[in-house]
Amino acid sequence: MMNNFNRRDFMKAGTTLAATTFLASTSLGRMFVAGSDEIKIALVGCGGRGTGATFDAFASGQNIKLVAMADAFQDNLDATYNTLKEKFGDKIDVPDSRKYVGFEGYKAAIKDADVVLLATPPGFRPIHFEEAVKAGKHVFMEKPVAVDIPGVHKVLAAAEEAKRKKLNVVVGLQRRYQTNYREAIKRIQDGAIGDIHSGQVYWNSGGVWVKPRQAGQSEMEYQMRNWYYFNWLCGDHIVEQHVHNIDIANWVKGKYPVSIQGTGSRAHRTDKQYGEIYDNFAVELTYDDGSVIYSQCRHFEGISNRVDETFQGTKGRVYLSAGNQAVLWDARGNEIYRHDPKGNPNAYQQEHKELFEAIANNEYKFDNAEYGAYSTLTGIIGRLACYTGQVIKWDQAMASTIDLSPEKYAWDANPKVLPDANGIYQVAVPGINTELYI
Repeated sequence: MMNNFNRRDFMKAGTTLAATTFLASTSLGRMFVAGSDEIKIALVGCGGRGTGATFDAFASGQNIKLVAMADAFQDNLDATYNTLKEKFGDKIDVPDSRKYVGFEGYKAAIKDADVVLLATPPGFRPIHFEEAVKAGKHVFMEKPVAVDIPGVHKVLAAAEEAKRKKLNVVVGLQRRYQTNYREAIKRIQDGAIGDIHSGQVYWNSGGVWVKPRQAGQSEMEYQMRNWYYFNWLCGDHIVEQHVHNIDIANWVKGKYPVSIQGTGSRAHRTDKQYGEIYDNFAVELTYDDGSVIYSQCRHFEGISNRVDETFQGTKGRVYLSAGNQAVLWDARGNEIYRHDPKGNPNAYQQEHKELFEAIANNEYKFDNAEYGAYSTLTGIIGRLACYTGQVIKWDQAMASTIDLSPEKYAWDANPKVLPDANGIYQVAVPGINTELYI
């Protein structure tokens, strides 16, 4: 666990390159065809994120070719293929024989490539990451990296194997690759505002899409099409979306919380189309030095949106946001640093640029899976604390064996959570049926 690590030592290891850097290029096996600098990539998950990740990979400046694609749905794969083919032409070399549809297609797609982009709903991330590492592939995977604690354990085990094999792994927590965060947190680690004793992180917005149930859909297909509203696929929005801000709290602190408590509910999105998830969470992350970071996320329409982070230290305070803002003040309110956003690279592209540059140069630099897993776990514990109404300790959560995934992945199989006769899904009520959640 990172809880006992020195804060400044931890952040020095993670700030400059947003990853642990290893001088191991001499022993990293080059994965390309002899005499070629072409990097073959496979896309697993052909939704909006997968399409975007592929665009960002091609913007890396390296000689990349997409050679395989996989998705559960044929229509998703076809739409993404057509978009990419129109944009990148011959760089999209994916004949029908390398288009894999269904739950098992990822295995074949992974074998065809040097680098795998994992962008399915996060419930599949642990098994896909495990397979990619087993096959010896470098990986970009979207956040979060799991939806339950057994999934976190699976990712951590695969992360250790990736280290042993010197496989670069980048996780799509792109603020780690964003200049304003890097510059501000470097100053924090150097002691500019002292020791962090409190903070507030937010993702308050209006929510996301819904896809109405279609005649003839199996329950598995319906939940897969509406993956955001089911925990076995999404983890709830405190995990799926708010993990970005939670990760910043952990990055700034240089450690992970020892306990989490909070409250949440399903106050506005009460219709059955919203599955089983909440629409608001407010949690307190307590660290081993007694400091507390307050975390809030909401999916309410018509509210004042807020997506940013603030922290208070013994010598000052800081404000950060995804809009390239970063300001530090001393204890008297004097501004001591303001980030200039002019010319900053796109963080989504930057993470791919650095990943593919390392691969092209035969270097091992990126080991994001561990912090991606622990920040994902922080969000999961927050969900569990709110669902149960209990204070959940880190070590207690790590012992959980509750696996949210279905008994098998098949269109005629059922997920574990099913609607009643009226199409309504069970929603967690704090203090009731807590054994279902931890």
